Amino acid sequence: MLQLITERPVESQIFYSVLFFSWIVYMWEAYLAGRQRKMYRTTTHVPAELGNIMDPETFEKSRLYQLDKSTFSFWSGLYSEAEGTLILLLGGIPFLWNASEHILNRAGFSAEYEIFHSLVFLLLATLFSALTGLPWSLYSTFVIEERHGFNQQTLGFFFKDALKKFLVTQCILLPVASLLLYIIKIGGDYFFIYAWLFTLVVSLVLVTIYADYIAPLFDKFTPLPDGILKESIENMAKSIDFPLTKVYVVEGSKRSSHSNAYFYGFFKNKRIVLFDTLLEDYSPLNKEGTEDTSEHENAEPKSKAKNIIKKQGCNNQEVLAVLGHELGHWKLGHTVKNILISQVNSFLCFFIFAVLIGRKELFAAFGFHSTQPTLIGLMIIFQFIFSPYNEVLSFCLTVLSRRFEFQADAFARNLGKAKDLYSALIKLNKDNLGFPVSDWLFSMWHYSHPPLLERLQALKVDKQN
Repeated sequence: MLQLITERPVESQIFYSVLFFSWIVYMWEAYLAGRQRKMYRTTTHVPAELGNIMDPETFEKSRLYQLDKSTFSFWSGLYSEAEGTLILLLGGIPFLWNASEHILNRAGFSAEYEIFHSLVFLLLATLFSALTGLPWSLYSTFVIEERHGFNQQTLGFFFKDALKKFLVTQCILLPVASLLLYIIKIGGDYFFIYAWLFTLVVSLVLVTIYADYIAPLFDKFTPLPDGILKESIENMAKSIDFPLTKVYVVEGSKRSSHSNAYFYGFFKNKRIVLFDTLLEDYSPLNKEGTEDTSEHENAEPKSKAKNIIKKQGCNNQEVLAVLGHELGHWKLGHTVKNILISQVNSFLCFFIFAVLIGRKELFAAFGFHSTQPTLIGLMIIFQFIFSPYNEVLSFCLTVLSRRFEFQADAFARNLGKAKDLYSALIKLNKDNLGFPVSDWLFSMWHYSHPPLLERLQALKVDKQN
């Protein structure tokens, strides 16, 4: 195979090398997923070391849920790889670029308006991606998640939400892309520095405004009411000098019964967001026998979930332990370190892009023989040429993330939360039907969080004290 590639012209070498590497990565991922799927199929009884953690009923539920997800992932991954291959082989990218030009011509714009041309191309590409991904998303939500009691959406809510996400994405993507292309066009020899600075500013702005202005378009955020939990959260934040300004509860239960918590904001303006499904006293799934005050379109899915998950969320002390872990990421500088790593990587990528953008053979390899559009150059270099580097970087970041998770657990443990974090991890694993048995190679490559047993073992000594 490699010999056949090297005997071709340089454009063909580039094209088939990209294609070859893409399938190598896919087969590697499929191999790892197959190893993990075997664990789901063969581990049908609770291992001895998990006897005090999971009951047989929950263990079986989690096994079947993860097996369904793994099987779905296999078929959706195969489709995605086949689709990407066909797009490349059949010249889908230049075809879409030409279709964009045709639309521009009909609107009265000539080919010299490259930025407008690029925006039409982006709009068509994201629309194509949304439409081809829609059946998979529907199956995942209304078959797999519904079967296992997690889905809280109706079809009407789902399509409304999908349309809203698409429109919001376009409102952000198109202006940002146009400004980035303009900066690259006028930036001269050092455009990569200006492009990197622009993307840095955009990422910081988006992180700052996301929870205040973007997320509320999709979910309802309400301040956590005054009480013991809020007071305890504020006291813990104060004890570690975390500049907390607000605590919100987000109505995540209207779309899924999965739970989460996070913080956001810069400098002295930090906020904490708790999913209602994380809070034992707030989760609608625990309010059996009470009148459902949510929107009518969500009432039927919620009643189905009650029959499957009888108790949801953590008590106040466990919520504090979970937040102790999350705030540990801030106190230990993990957030800043991740931002620095991301920005160093972004700068290097833009620098290499500046070196490669003039290579006409890169464009010719993907069907662009007479033109070299900047947007297409970004796509070719960032998505295809950088793919081996991206795989290595992704693995390194996964390893680093697991290290950070252990450190954050240790931070919560040092706050005296070991016992509560121990029980919270077990509850969250049960609520989300996490399967606690993992293939070592699959876990090493994919898990950004350590397996449950490893985290519990690290907390066990302090829990017993």
